[in-house]
Amino acid sequence: MKLGNDWWTSPTESESGRLVMVTGRRGVEKARESGKYNIRVEITWKYSGNSAGMPDDPTSTLMEAVQNAMTDVFDKDPVAILTGIYTGDNERNWIFYCTSVHIFEKKINLALATFDLLPISIYTENDPQWLEYDEMREASEITPSDD
Repeated sequence: MKLGNDWWTSPTESESGRLVMVTGRRGVEKARESGKYNIRVEITWKYSGNSAGMPDDPTSTLMEAVQNAMTDVFDKDPVAILTGIYTGDNERNWIFYCTSVHIFEKKINLALATFDLLPISIYTENDPQWLEYDEMREASEITPSDD
């Protein structure tokens, strides 16, 4: 299954009114419609941000390296698809949709094995309708025709 690798970025606000940059992935409709990617995985990294709630340069650089490691693993074995990234209000959230929590766990451990202990938490939820993805698009005013 060929996935798009076209991304958009849009500002929005957190519940506390702070800036959050939302980056979403286009071209995921085939994966969504396949019915295989029913589990949403949210990886959250809380950090001490600057006055705007954004990460400092060293933290941002480390987050980019972590993200590259994750996408490298899942690009080779697409048991999970990165669909969105939220950065702001002192946290970054990566949103994946996956086929199996058990396999995701193995792959994420492989992806992050070279890093020291990271300040992340992982949450999973069944989301076969991709409701979070739809909410992300609505919050960022991206319409389905943009896919």
